[in-house]
Amino acid sequence: MKLEPRRVARYYYLRFIRLKGHPSVLARGVAVGTFIGITPTIPFHTILALIVAFVLRGSKVAALLSSIIVSNPITLVPQYYLAWQIGNWMTPGKHSWDDLSILIKAIIRGGQFGETLSALGQIGLDSLFVLLAGGIVLALPFTFVFYCLSYMLFSSIQKKRLEKKVLK
Repeated sequence: MKLEPRRVARYYYLRFIRLKGHPSVLARGVAVGTFIGITPTIPFHTILALIVAFVLRGSKVAALLSSIIVSNPITLVPQYYLAWQIGNWMTPGKHSWDDLSILIKAIIRGGQFGETLSALGQIGLDSLFVLLAGGIVLALPFTFVFYCLSYMLFSSIQKKRLEKKVLK
């Protein structure tokens, strides 16, 4: 089976377009998924996206879809690298890229949950704190932008659906 990027992109686009619900609920779900997807919490993305979407009353499906779109093998290394750079800049301790490359290699290899957790344990709490701090700072502007864009998108979709109903 061959992976076709256009087909995958179209699939996720159609999944987003077909989501039903109030635009603010859907946009909150997208914002939660974006935030969780950008933060370096890879073995816990799904459960964190569901919990935070539930607490913030956002769409759980939108949160999961946006988390998958934002955090994929193509974007993973740049996200972790930027989170590490920002975290090193913000925190007093300096940590090497070699510390974090252990974790990234475990994730890219498609390691099991236990393998990823052991890689998290190997990098140490200080490096994990640096990575999380940088990831949160990196995720905040993207979360805001994705919320606004998805709210506009879902509002226009809802408006078109209502116009179709009125015309029938």
